[in-house]
This record gives sequence, C-alpha cells and structure tokens, in this order.
Amino acid sequence: MSITSGLRGPHLARRLLQLYAGLALYGASAALLVRGGLGLEPWGVLHQGLAELTGLTMGVVSIIVGAVVLLLWIPIRQRPGLGTVSNVFVVGIAMDAALALVPAGHGLAVRVPLLIAGIVLNGVATGLYIAARFGPGPRDGLMTGLHRLTGRSVRLVRTGIEVAVVVTGFVLGGSVGIGTVAYALAIGPLAQLFLRVFAIPAVDNGSTVVATGSPEQAILRR
Repeated sequence: MSITSGLRGPHLARRLLQLYAGLALYGASAALLVRGGLGLEPWGVLHQGLAELTGLTMGVVSIIVGAVVLLLWIPIRQRPGLGTVSNVFVVGIAMDAALALVPAGHGLAVRVPLLIAGIVLNGVATGLYIAARFGPGPRDGLMTGLHRLTGRSVRLVRTGIEVAVVVTGFVLGGSVGIGTVAYALAIGPLAQLFLRVFAIPAVDNGSTVVATGSPEQAILRR
C-alpha cells in the first residue's frame, strides 16, 4: 500500500476520522497507563526507559522510535500507508498532550481505574485506526514484514520483538508490572471486538472489511 492509495471512496471522510481519532486515543491511552503507574504495554516500557535515559518526553521518544522502526521497513520491503506515517507523529503528540493534562495516580483506588481505562481505551483506539484501513503502524509492519521474510509465525515474531523491547526498556528504567501482564492478556480480545464495532462497509456489496490480513497480524500499543 502506498501512502495515498487509500484516499478514495465514499467512506473516505469516515475512514479519515476513524484513523486520526484512533491514533489520538491511542496516545491518550498510553498516557493513562503511565499515570496509573502499574506497568506499561511493551513498547511503552521502551519509550519510558529511553525517556529516562535521554531526558526527552515519552511522546518525543515515541516519535523517534517510530521513525527508526519505519526506516527498518526499507530492507524488508514493506510499503507504508497514510496511517503508517500518521501513526509516527500523532500518537506521540497525543501522548505528551495527555500526560500534561492527567496527573499521576496516587493509591490503588485511582491507579487501578487508570490502568483499566488505559487498556480499554487502547482497544477502542486500535479498532478505530486499523478498521480505517490506511496501513499498519510502524511496529506492526515490522512484525508482519519479518513474518513474511523469515517464514516464522506471527505469534513467534511478535513475541520475540516484544520480549526484546520489554527487557531493553526495563533495563533502561521503564515500568513493568501487573499492568504489563493485564495489557498482554486483554488487548487481543478487546482489539478484535472493536475491529468489528468500527468496521466500515465495503463499497461493492455492503459487507464490512476491518483490515488486510488477520486481526492478529493487524493488532497494534504501540
């Protein structure tokens, strides 16, 4: 998919709205997990660790990491879409904006709801932007590209990448905890649910199309 190939069709306005709403909510959900302080999603652990190391904000680190991962698409011959490039910038900007607005939670009575809200909102965001069909995020494209290149299962490639990301982030000071485990268990079912909720009718026969490839391959986290 080229960056502009999906910019056509009667549902374009809805798809664009879903794309950017989903990416903004994804950044906000990542911020809620940070403020909950009970553990982050795998890439969030890395972003927080790098932020601690460099003094940059997590949003800026997310943008830099996304751009670097996107460069890794070149040797594995992945093609970005509008959603891919937008993902790099919008998620990071939204994350920093939400972190500026939402104070850190103190006590489990506040932190647990922040964790739950972050995970659920992340599932909503994933369903929104993937169902828009403007291409996978940089990190998801790396996963599916390596799957295609190596012949290994998506599950194995995804697990290998996320373990490496979590370990690296944890060593650098990123937060790993019950929230990391809860996210890993919940995000798949939540994303599949919201992919169906936000599916956009196809032009030809009124059927719905939520993503290219299987939901497992498409699910982001970021």
